[in-house]
Amino acid sequence: MAHAQAESVIKNIIREIGQECAIKGQTVPETLVAFMVKAVVLDPENNFNVDRTLTKNDVQKLIKLCIDRLLDTTNPSLDTIKMQVFFDMNYINRVELLNEQHHIVESRLASVTREITDSRARTREELESVYRKIVSYVLLRSGLGSPTDIKAVREATAALQSVFPQTEMGVFLSLTKKDKERQLKELTMTVTGIRLFNKDTGKGGESIDDMPAILNEAIPAATQSIDAELHASQQMAHRYTALLESVHENLQGNIQLGSNMLKEALFNVRQHEAFLCIILSDVITCAQEVEMMQKQFAAQMEHLKSIVQAKTAVPTSQVFPVFIALANLWTSFQDEIILLSFLTNIAVNLHQFLGTHLQLFPDEMMESHLEGVTVKSDQQRIEETMGIKVDVSDFKEQEWLFPETTANFDQLQIQYHGFCAHTFAVKDGLLLPGNPTIGILKHKEKFYAFNSKESAYIFAPNPDKFIQLIIEKAKENAELIQLLELHNQFESLAPYTQVRSGDKHLLKPITKCDSSTQTDTHILPPTIVKSYEWNEWELRRKAIKLGVVPASFGMQPGK
Repeated sequence: MAHAQAESVIKNIIREIGQECAIKGQTVPETLVAFMVKAVVLDPENNFNVDRTLTKNDVQKLIKLCIDRLLDTTNPSLDTIKMQVFFDMNYINRVELLNEQHHIVESRLASVTREITDSRARTREELESVYRKIVSYVLLRSGLGSPTDIKAVREATAALQSVFPQTEMGVFLSLTKKDKERQLKELTMTVTGIRLFNKDTGKGGESIDDMPAILNEAIPAATQSIDAELHASQQMAHRYTALLESVHENLQGNIQLGSNMLKEALFNVRQHEAFLCIILSDVITCAQEVEMMQKQFAAQMEHLKSIVQAKTAVPTSQVFPVFIALANLWTSFQDEIILLSFLTNIAVNLHQFLGTHLQLFPDEMMESHLEGVTVKSDQQRIEETMGIKVDVSDFKEQEWLFPETTANFDQLQIQYHGFCAHTFAVKDGLLLPGNPTIGILKHKEKFYAFNSKESAYIFAPNPDKFIQLIIEKAKENAELIQLLELHNQFESLAPYTQVRSGDKHLLKPITKCDSSTQTDTHILPPTIVKSYEWNEWELRRKAIKLGVVPASFGMQPGK
């Protein structure tokens, strides 16, 4: 009962905040309001006691603080939180997206499917009407033309008649509903395969879009666009980092707006970078899938040609499986188009959450404050510490992992999104990339990287002290919970996508040794690896992980 009352109070608070914001001209999504309520309560500066019931004064104070923050247009922190909420509510992985898309297709086909499978046609006119509906169904499911396109209808009808003449309608209608639905899907794939073959041999298919050609242009164009956005955010991150370092070294103590705004601007562009890397990785997966499917499609088409050649009749047992294989591959091409469009739209929409930091720190201001300051890229920082390693003999209780001693070193999930744990804790939220080759500290089944050997040596003897400092900083800046992946410490603020998909599998390090013990080949969770080729796309994916995204890297549109 008490829990239900608490939920009701929270819902009322969220509703009132949303209404007040709307009155003041700002429409705020309920999800964003809910996140802000929790963020304000967490912030120790606001003095809310989460262990006791909110008083009436507490509620009014909470509502006012939330409204003030939600309407503050000069705060990069709000932009970042909006970006995180947008991404969590809109981004889904390729499997979920395609499942949703296929469900949409099924729901759109439900009406015509019912009309066909529930039909009790007896007369010739009725049977012809159902047959025409089957042609419409085939066109709608295949996506190869519209039922209102006369040419597409004629092509589909001719192909359907070659494998399912109208004389078989009586047998079809005598089937069970489930068998009818199954046969409709099989007929669609067979007809689609026939039409694709006819298109390839120049005997029709003019209305069928060339999906492989479209993808060959769209993927490089999308990649280059996201690359450019990513490169811009990385450059801004490097500049903000350099300025924050100079603030800590008292070289730029008089900088306008202070280090807090700089820090929030840094969090903003780092979050944008993280989301773009996820999107770009998905685009690379699209590219690899398309590359593989194009080879398979060409091989199947050549196989079909070798079977058919100049024959007037061939056994259905030989050609039908190939028709179906071609149809399945074409459906996969269509899926990749949907995925690419979805990813591109997400990337474009993320840009709206960068405006505040660009207004606060225009290029002219940045240039003037960067005079005499060295701006380093993440890669340059890592290269500066290459070859430097922790000496494990200096530590009796700590466990250190290195590339040469850990088989799955590159796959370990490093805490804080790979940033140096010590530097962030002691330099007021400064995000510097950790260099894993210095040595990864394993502490309570979690892994920590550092930007210098000195940081590693300070952090390792008392990790819990610094971990707690980071948690406290995240309470002050709630956007850090997602940016640094601190959801386990703040379960109430876990992102929607994580709640939906469940906890990720924690990968354990596989230590290399010289013994002859047999290795369990299935020690890691199964992953789908379609190709082990060191192709251009896989190299690009590795470059993303290193923070290296050269604008000239990748296929050119149309190539």
